[in-house]
Amino acid sequence: MPGISMPNARPVAILGGVRIPFCRQNTAYSDVGNLGMSVRTLGALVERFGLHGQQLGEVAMGAVIKHSSDWNLGREATLSSGLSPLTPGITMQRACGTSLDTIINVANKIALGQIESGIGGGSDTTSDVPIVYGKKLRARLLAANRAKTTGDKIKAILSGFKLSELKPEFPGVAEPRTGKSMGDHCEDMAKEWNISRDSQDEWAVSSHKKLAAAYERGFFNDLIAPFRGVERDNILRPDTSLEKLATLKPAFDKVSGRGTLTAANSTPLTDGASAVLLASEEWARAHGHEPLAYLRDSQVAAVDFVHGEGLLMAPTVAVPEMLKRNGLTLQDFDIYEIHEAFAAQVLCTLRAWESEDYCRNRLGLDAPLGRIDPAKINLVGSSLATGHPFAATGARVIATAAKQLAERGGGRALVSICTAGGMGVVAIVER
Repeated sequence: MPGISMPNARPVAILGGVRIPFCRQNTAYSDVGNLGMSVRTLGALVERFGLHGQQLGEVAMGAVIKHSSDWNLGREATLSSGLSPLTPGITMQRACGTSLDTIINVANKIALGQIESGIGGGSDTTSDVPIVYGKKLRARLLAANRAKTTGDKIKAILSGFKLSELKPEFPGVAEPRTGKSMGDHCEDMAKEWNISRDSQDEWAVSSHKKLAAAYERGFFNDLIAPFRGVERDNILRPDTSLEKLATLKPAFDKVSGRGTLTAANSTPLTDGASAVLLASEEWARAHGHEPLAYLRDSQVAAVDFVHGEGLLMAPTVAVPEMLKRNGLTLQDFDIYEIHEAFAAQVLCTLRAWESEDYCRNRLGLDAPLGRIDPAKINLVGSSLATGHPFAATGARVIATAAKQLAERGGGRALVSICTAGGMGVVAIVER
């Protein structure tokens, strides 16, 4: 039986992205769910690129925390976006890497010639969270639903009923296999790699300063669509300082006296959405769009965090695998977009790549990957200042990287995102 013939990969153009301002939970978007944020974001992208009524090959969206009614989120958001209703929609999820994965998924289809254009993105809310009944109460309600008579329905609900059954269940915030939060895991990493509190606070202050400067020079004018009266990320604190951050108490390790992660050097719980338009060069030309940059490659990796590896260290594994395939070194990039789940997580990653022991014994390399110039990392701020709606961060980062390369007139960007579950998603963007 003959094998399936796959066409050679073709370039995938990043035409641009849009996001709504990211907002701290229970503020501007407290009553807006994932669908509402996704519709606003996709609608703004449709408006910006004149896509009204057009049929694209795919819209891939995702959310980490979503209601069961959002099961078809990608398609429902597409139907309300202004695109042709003939445009398919898919819903995906890989924790904090979700929208980088939706972009990769769409890009791979374009690269193989299966589609000509598509959108990848994501949204998340920690305000409008799904709160469900406990298992016992759910079982009662299902039994009542199955019952034939009114009497049997009442009996199914009330027989042996206890008030404790009314206690709701909230979305999980800890790793199911360890019972520890992401912050707890990152505290372990900070201790293992000897990351100081001062260095974390300095990284956080720098992120706010760089994001504020980017806003002031108008960098985000065409990247952000105002929503609910908000025009910029409301997490941003341009007047923050090391002195202010030094007054904060540890947020996770509160008892050992060695805790270094605080509310300021960790990302806050955030609501928001973002999306990116991708296309073949032919489609871009035919529709009058100039590519900002191209998605060259991507890689996903995982670490065994249950048995001692750092939960957020998977990008340290994914990056060298991707570099080897492309014949590149860690220094062959003009800008680096490293998602700041925590300042400590970024600093652990950088230190690991400089470690001869780690690179030799964990990554199987002959020498350390080496040092990255800090002046090339997160030049317009990142998650510590923008906030981090889990499934929206990847698309934010790709749009930001592509625009920076377009401003420079060329170059190469490394994108790195760590995720819950001990995974990492990384990519190369070029112009």
